[in-house]
Amino acid sequence: MTDSHKPDPEDELAGTEQPFVTHLMELRDRMIKALVAVGVVAAVLALYPGPGQLYDLLAAPLVAHLPAGATMIATSVISPFMVPLKIMLMAAFLIALPVVLYQVWAFVAPGLYSHEKKMVLPLVVSSTLLFFAGVAFCYFLVFGKVFSFIQSFAPKSITAAPDIEAYLGFVLSMFLAFGLAFEVPIAVVVLVRIGVVTIEQLRRFRGYFIVVAFVIAAIVTPPDVISQLALAIPMCLLYEIGIWAAQLFVKHTKAPEEDEAKTAES
Repeated sequence: MTDSHKPDPEDELAGTEQPFVTHLMELRDRMIKALVAVGVVAAVLALYPGPGQLYDLLAAPLVAHLPAGATMIATSVISPFMVPLKIMLMAAFLIALPVVLYQVWAFVAPGLYSHEKKMVLPLVVSSTLLFFAGVAFCYFLVFGKVFSFIQSFAPKSITAAPDIEAYLGFVLSMFLAFGLAFEVPIAVVVLVRIGVVTIEQLRRFRGYFIVVAFVIAAIVTPPDVISQLALAIPMCLLYEIGIWAAQLFVKHTKAPEEDEAKTAES
């Protein structure tokens, strides 16, 4: 039986080439659409609930554990204006992120083979959802425990009055740490898919990863047991989820030539 009837995957993108200038123009249009989406969301947030209310929402976990009558302070003249504005822009970007990612996907998708599209799109969607899950986990579950633990150690002779700019830096670093930590399954899937490691090697590395997770948690979180456990334990669980997901993902995103080679070997 000849291979004349088998589709050649190299011909899948035949005739789709475009001039370099055309790609630049499309990239410009995609970037403009993404910026417009962020700008529209920012304008809506500026009207309701407003930058100040957004900061109050972000600061709520800390304010709830401050002593009675204590408030946050601003040590810079422009901090009361700039800090809420930064939070509004950050919130606008996160809310508009699906539109931004769609523009990125729409730009690169025409240059991908069908099996590559099956690989990239699920990774983009799942990595976004996992990052949001990490941020939400940090805000709703970790912050309350951490701030309560920290305030319990504060001497009675000290009145806590955190600076709003320092608090914003702390929150962003914690959001980034938990958001990236929740990307562990994506990292595992990608490493397996590109052939850097195998499923068996990941299973053998399980014990070492637990140590690595606790070391990372000790470095990127405040020096308290609660936040370190809150980061390390989900990383270990997500590592196991990544191993399971990698088996399914690799199976359903194989290139046609990989299937043919495996069939020939069998």
